[in-house]
Amino acid sequence: MPRPKKCRKVCRLPNINEFKPRGIRSSEYITLTVDEYETIRLIDKEGFSQEECGAYMRIARTTVQQIYTSARGKLAAMLVDGAALKIEGGDYELCDGKEHQCGCGGCHKHRKSDIR
Repeated sequence: MPRPKKCRKVCRLPNINEFKPRGIRSSEYITLTVDEYETIRLIDKEGFSQEECGAYMRIARTTVQQIYTSARGKLAAMLVDGAALKIEGGDYELCDGKEHQCGCGGCHKHRKSDIR
């Protein structure tokens, strides 16, 4: 019997959760989970190492690596095949803003300004 999945801490939900290439009429989407989105955001946009990402999301570095690999595969399929993408679901828990320092600078409670 596999171990139950731990909820992954996520700073915030994406502002836009659906991407679709112009001219695509298919209703089929590749689904990127919210925790996959968060690993891409933290590692590729914010510059976190996998170890730092794991500490922030409260999961092991090896779990981050698995999530990140899955997310990159989905993004590659979306770009190469011209597929639509939805960001939804997954095992996650939103940052509650009660921590003194969240470490990512992006959650609504810790952000100094909404300018990106």
